[in-house]
Amino acid sequence: TLAEAARIMATRRVKRLPVVNSVGMLEGVVSRSDLLKVFLRADAEIEEDIRQSVLGEPATTVGLDVTVADGVATIRGPLADRSMAPLVARAVRAVEGVVDVRMDLGAP
Repeated sequence: TLAEAARIMATRRVKRLPVVNSVGMLEGVVSRSDLLKVFLRADAEIEEDIRQSVLGEPATTVGLDVTVADGVATIRGPLADRSMAPLVARAVRAVEGVVDVRMDLGAP
């Protein structure tokens, strides 16, 4: 994904990444200048954004907490209505800077 590409560029300190198709043929090159502005955010900032915009709805997410490490958000805690898990995961994925979501939901 674009978010993963931005994080790779930042951690490996490269300015460009090749883009290849399914057979390994070069399709183009992605530069970091625009990607980093959009996708690279501090984990603490992403975490706070998730708390405010996703977990701020107590009717569906009461008891849930989030941690973010290297752009990967982990949602932990009991979820009374397990059918809400895909919706919560989708909402977290939509937060700018989130690379992946892991759900660790205990019993309510």
